[in-house]
Amino acid sequence: MRWEERITITPGVRGGKPCIRGTRITVYDILEYLAGGMTEAEILADFPSLTREDIGAALAFAAARERRLSGSPTA
Repeated sequence: MRWEERITITPGVRGGKPCIRGTRITVYDILEYLAGGMTEAEILADFPSLTREDIGAALAFAAARERRLSGSPTA
């Protein structure tokens, strides 16, 4: 699964932040929920429009962004 298939950046939607395709749920939102201790199951229960693949895409997007920022070569 490629994150590019699930994450979109649309000017005017949530300030142009990366969102799960077809929603207004940002990658940042998902990362905050996970960092705050929510489980994947809890997030999915609270946001029925999300899938496990969406959560995985958010994590993959964050990892790719971190890789770019740190200057590490892609694997």
